[in-house]
Amino acid sequence: MRHLRQRFALLALATLAMTAAAPARAADTSYGAGVKLTEATPIARILADPDAYVGKTVRIEGKVLDVCPMAGCWMELATEASGAKLRIKVDDGVIVFPATAKGKVAAAEGVVEAIPMSRDQYTAWLAHLAEEQGKPFDPKSVGEGPFRILQIRGTGARIAG
Repeated sequence: MRHLRQRFALLALATLAMTAAAPARAADTSYGAGVKLTEATPIARILADPDAYVGKTVRIEGKVLDVCPMAGCWMELATEASGAKLRIKVDDGVIVFPATAKGKVAAAEGVVEAIPMSRDQYTAWLAHLAEEQGKPFDPKSVGEGPFRILQIRGTGARIAG
């Protein structure tokens, strides 16, 4: 009986030591209204038939590929399985996504929108993106339309810690 109590005490101490030594997982951080929908819509499904989702509120999940380096007003999520990616855009200053989110897993919620553009508008938008990222841009690389931007007008997000 004494050996049994000693073994139990040693096992309890070992468990406590392993728990204390385990790194703590940082908590998820919510932005804006957070994420309320429980089911995610695959990004690839939205991209395959965007008109079926325009105006609808969706939740998407994926790895954060990029964040707006100037104001944190957008982040781009990608699904590792398909490589499909979609941008979540929020009003400047209302929600600010941190640059440290790159590489983390996130869920975002908002309304799918398609913004039609002229060739000049689309070219200016691409030039702006290139400038944000410090990359060169050649307007001659823009093909013939139709042009539109597909994105999610974000209301909230959750980024894994």
